[in-house]
Amino acid sequence: MDLFEMNYEEERRSIQPLSERFRPLTLDDIAGQQHLLGKGKLLRSLIEQDRVTSMILQGPPSSGKTTIATVISLLTKAHFVKLNAVSLTVAELRNVFARALDEQKLYGQNTIVFIDEIHAMKSNVQEALLPVVENGTIVLMGATTESIAHDIIPPLASRCRIYRLETLSENDIKKVITKALADEERGLGKLKVKLEPEALDYVADICNGDIRNALNALENAVYSLTESDTVTLATVQEVYQFRTNAVTTSDVYNLTSAFCKSIRGSHSDAAVYWLARLLESGVDPIYIVRRMVVHASEDIGMANPHALQIALAAKDAVQFVGMPEARIPLAQAVIYLCESPKSNSAYKAIAKALDTVRSTRAYPVPDNIKDGSKSYINPIDNPGSRVQYMPEELQGLELYKPQNSGVEAKIYAKRQPSQR
Repeated sequence: MDLFEMNYEEERRSIQPLSERFRPLTLDDIAGQQHLLGKGKLLRSLIEQDRVTSMILQGPPSSGKTTIATVISLLTKAHFVKLNAVSLTVAELRNVFARALDEQKLYGQNTIVFIDEIHAMKSNVQEALLPVVENGTIVLMGATTESIAHDIIPPLASRCRIYRLETLSENDIKKVITKALADEERGLGKLKVKLEPEALDYVADICNGDIRNALNALENAVYSLTESDTVTLATVQEVYQFRTNAVTTSDVYNLTSAFCKSIRGSHSDAAVYWLARLLESGVDPIYIVRRMVVHASEDIGMANPHALQIALAAKDAVQFVGMPEARIPLAQAVIYLCESPKSNSAYKAIAKALDTVRSTRAYPVPDNIKDGSKSYINPIDNPGSRVQYMPEELQGLELYKPQNSGVEAKIYAKRQPSQR
C-alpha cells in the first residue's frame, strides 16, 4: 500500500460511522453469541479450521450476522463475495458461480458467497443456489432477521446449517461501548471522553440489544459536547429519545404466540402487555383482532359463547374508530377473553370430525335425512322420535365432548352419564 492509499484509507475510516469503524476483526472481539462462538463451540471450530460449510445466520438486527461474515472473510483462505439480496438477479448469481468454478479449477480456492437479507430473494433466485450449494461450487452464507420457515424455501434451508443469534444483553452492549470509548485507533479514545454510569445504563437499556444503534447514538452524544468531556444522562436522553422497537417477522410470530397463550392461560396482565407490544411495534390491529376471534372459539368456545361476539365487536370498533382510540376496546375485549371460562371442546370436535372424514370413505347420507325425504320426522314436533343422523358405519362416534366449564357446564351435566 503506497502513501496515497494509506491517506485514502485513513480518510475513509475517519468519515465512517463508529458502528462500522469499530466492527470486530476477530472472533474474540464479537459481543455475545457465546453459544456459537465460545471456546470449543461448533461454529468457532469450523471457522478456526477453515472448514466453513453453507449456513444461514438468523437473528435480530445488529446481533452480529454481518460481523461474523466479515470475521470469516478475514480468517479463512476462501475467496469472499458479498452480495445483497434485495436487487439480486439470477444472471448476477450465475456470473458469481462461473468465477467460483474458475477459482476452484485454477487455484484450488473455495468461494464463500455472503448474501445479506437473504429472505428478500425471490423463490426462483433462491432456487438458482440449490445446485451450486449442493455440489460445493460455493459455500453459502445467508443472513436474515426473518423467519427461516416462512421466508427461505425448504430445499435451500435443508442444504444449510441454521445458526440462530441471540439479542445482545445489556452487559454485552456496555462492554462494547466501554471498549469503543477507550480504543484510540478505531474508537473514540483520542477524544478522552468519559461516560457517566447512568448514561451507560440508559443507552444499554433503550437500544434493545441493537449495538449499531447504541454506538451511533454514543458517537452523536460525544460529538455534541462543547464545554465538557463527560457524556451525561441528559446528553444521551436528548440524542436517544425513542426506544428501538422495530420487529421482524419472527418477532411478530413470537409476540403473537405470547399474546394468544396468555389469553388461553387467563392471564389478563400478560395479554394486555403483549397487546401493547404488538400495537407499539406497528402490527396491524386487524391482524391482532383476527387472532382474538379465533381464540374466542378455540379456547373459550362453548364455555362462554358471547366471547365470539365480543371479539367481533372489537373488530368492528377497530374499523369504525381507528387507532389510537381503538386500543381501548381492544384491551377491553382482551381482558374479557382472558377472564372468560375456557373450553376447547368445539376445537377438538371439528378436529376429530375432519380426521374422521379424511381417514374413512365418504359414507352415504342416511335415507331419513336426505333432501326431500318422506321418512323424516321433525323431532321438535315429535319428541322422542328416532332419527338416524350418522351414517350406519359411524354409529356411536362421539366428536363433541362438553367440558365442565362456564355455560357449557349445563351441557356437561345433561350428558352425565352420556345419553348418546
